[in-house]
Amino acid sequence: MADELTPETPDEAEEPIKQRKNGLYPGVSDELAESMKSGWADTELTGLAPIPQAAETAARRAALSARFPGERLVVPAGKLKTRSNDTEYAFRASTEYAYLTGDQTQDGVLVLEPAGEGHEATIYLLPRSDRENGEFWLDGQGELWVGRRHSLTEAEQLLGIPAKDVRELAAALAEATGPVRAVRGHDAGIEAALTDKVTAERDEELRVFLSEARLVKDGFEVAELEKACAATARGFEDVVKVLDKAEATSERYIEGTFFLRARVEGNDVGYGTIAAAGPHACTLHWVRNDGAVRSGDLLLLDAGVETTELYTADVTRTLPINGRYTEIQRKIYDAVYEAQEAGIAAVKPGAAYRDFHDAAQRVLAEKLVEWGLVEGPVERVLELGLQRRWTLHGTGHMLGMDVHDCAAARTEAYVDTTLEPGMCLTVEPGLYFQADDLTVPEEYRGIGVRIEDDILVTEDGNRNLSDQLPRRSDEVEAWMAALKG
Repeated sequence: MADELTPETPDEAEEPIKQRKNGLYPGVSDELAESMKSGWADTELTGLAPIPQAAETAARRAALSARFPGERLVVPAGKLKTRSNDTEYAFRASTEYAYLTGDQTQDGVLVLEPAGEGHEATIYLLPRSDRENGEFWLDGQGELWVGRRHSLTEAEQLLGIPAKDVRELAAALAEATGPVRAVRGHDAGIEAALTDKVTAERDEELRVFLSEARLVKDGFEVAELEKACAATARGFEDVVKVLDKAEATSERYIEGTFFLRARVEGNDVGYGTIAAAGPHACTLHWVRNDGAVRSGDLLLLDAGVETTELYTADVTRTLPINGRYTEIQRKIYDAVYEAQEAGIAAVKPGAAYRDFHDAAQRVLAEKLVEWGLVEGPVERVLELGLQRRWTLHGTGHMLGMDVHDCAAARTEAYVDTTLEPGMCLTVEPGLYFQADDLTVPEEYRGIGVRIEDDILVTEDGNRNLSDQLPRRSDEVEAWMAALKG
């Protein structure tokens, strides 16, 4: 990484630009500063077409306006977060901000000001880097260091929202009167400016509304989820083709292979990839990915590509590393497949949200009783939750811009609701027999199996968005054989 002169963006535009403590240049001569002010071409972009989801984001803002008439609404994108010293994590805009604007730039803030019977929306952004004061080349977040920003005029054309300089916003909010609600947890400066104007209760109501607004996906969102699933399927194919290299190295090779696909076809992975080989498959969120990959073991790969518009897939397959399931692996895998089939069949409009979970858990409980691992009858097992020793987790969750989407929704609007067309959820039953579980025969120990797909509720049932990847054990083996040539 090159050694820029200053470690951070000034809090105020008029503050002097700071130099890095141990930079190699002692300062900037007047002659160099003057030289850097001029001789630059005009790069302003004109005639920009609106972003593809401009109509959808406008409709989302209109729904938000209708829900909170007469109140000022503040939704920040968020700030860069320090990874270590003067390096930052890659920026990812807050879900609420991106959902309402389609913008993903750091420091942005959407403000809806009450106006008449509705609101006037303004998006507050950092303008182009200032060349007159040297910010564009001296500041660590100047455009010479991190890339060109859109001008405020360009942003207005793209987003369909009037744009202003975000550096003026905190002062304006501090002087604002009337009721205010804000999405918290993303911008400490904005929260400080609003500290005497907001309440935790009002802000939570805003967060809950924006979470519930995403329960039913519009057409743009469905198309993005389809893209995410298609790219994810290609990522799984990539992994199968290099399993021999993973055996020579570690689970990290699998993680890195999938990450390449995510970065080439999307923004990133939607969550930390779980590349769990052998007994690691029994650890639900195994993301260390530093274990051995051995022929004869299973690989539980739980991974999803996040699109450039921030919609993620969430898919799991449990694959035999050498291409063939052993007898006990197939027995457990086929039980999970049967449970997933029952769960997917229960996804349809008008069904209770919990139905798919109950259907899958019943199948798994029946298998555990049949195998003699738990004493029946099945109704007793389900009533007492005894199957959970080996099934562990719920059978799915809502999916969208967050992998666990709509998480702040009220219980009655989420797990206690009925399914509607446009909802998208995962169906992901699993069986996990820990390596140290003395209640099961030794042959079961260390085997973990999960199968997960992304299911869209349709008018007449459901559609599996991730059906590009095989699920039945014999089809998985044939698919792997074909990919390995």
